[in-house]
Amino acid sequence: MLRSEPKEQTSMTDMLRAKIEAWDGDAVVVSHDRPTGTWIFIALHDTSMASSVGGTRMKAYPTPADGLEDALRLGQGMTYKWAGVGIRFGGAKGVMALPGPLDDESRGGLLRRYGALVQSLGGRFRTGVDLGTTPEDLLAVAETCDYVVGVTDGHSEDPGPFTALGVYVGIRAAVAHRFGVDSVAGRSVLIQGVGDVGLPLAGLLHDAGATILVSDIDAAAAASAAARFEASTIPPEDVYETEVDVYAPCAIGATANPETIPRLRCGIIAGSANNQLLTPDDAVALHQRGILYAPDYIINAGGAVAFAGIYEGVHDETELNARVETIEGSLRQIFAEAEAADESPLAAARRVADRFLETGGGSSAI
Repeated sequence: MLRSEPKEQTSMTDMLRAKIEAWDGDAVVVSHDRPTGTWIFIALHDTSMASSVGGTRMKAYPTPADGLEDALRLGQGMTYKWAGVGIRFGGAKGVMALPGPLDDESRGGLLRRYGALVQSLGGRFRTGVDLGTTPEDLLAVAETCDYVVGVTDGHSEDPGPFTALGVYVGIRAAVAHRFGVDSVAGRSVLIQGVGDVGLPLAGLLHDAGATILVSDIDAAAAASAAARFEASTIPPEDVYETEVDVYAPCAIGATANPETIPRLRCGIIAGSANNQLLTPDDAVALHQRGILYAPDYIINAGGAVAFAGIYEGVHDETELNARVETIEGSLRQIFAEAEAADESPLAAARRVADRFLETGGGSSAI
């Protein structure tokens, strides 16, 4: 459905409509925020559950069509993320494609108008933090919206530490499968992106005795993380040729692609970034190279798992962490199934999710 379409944007919306019609999801809400020039996309990939749930991303894109493409890919990914961890939500994602930087007043107004748009959907879409948005941003969205997950009594939870915990136990599962040891101690891990997930992940790995390398397009952020966790810094252009046990992409997606895969010198790919593969064929290429890939929508589901618990009314951190830590067992099973079939773990993970979806979501506490 197209909302608030300005007449002067007819050619643009024709382009957007063509992308939507080629998508396999259920519905897309498109809105143009005239005060800021921001295009808003809410991609509802699976509406068969009570609610479709996914974070809201905010960033500048080369064109609005690129923002829509991101929303569509991420919405589909959320369907498989929820199904892969057995939670009865449909997949969705919100994207605010900015025309450029916004001042604080403009940003606040945009967030509140976005909240009103989400509110108008009557609970069909529930949202939370994603790349480019902060817990404080979600408080602004919650001023005009009742469907913000993780906001309670004027406080907004940060999913980053929960996501980091899921990636940490996922790395532990991958190391056990690939190297036959149950500890990351002494293993080298290159974290690409030391932001809201990469930084706490570095802390968990440091405490467990791993050898840490960090890389970030923000050299100061990389240097700060390196000093804090006794890590080495790797220039962004050298990431793919660096020899490590684990490459952990925790920033942008599509870093495993036909151009980079031949250059990789790692045994495992296990990180928090969404859409780490450019296409599913890249999972086959990794398998052929003997690189163990932890499917992104399983290993990075920690924040989603925790926020599903918060949605249920669970606020005890120990219990939420215990739920997130079940990702380790899920990945161990996926790795074993993939090895038995001599296939990529992505194929095994997809079967797990498809079985869940084919049964209408099975049984769940949600």
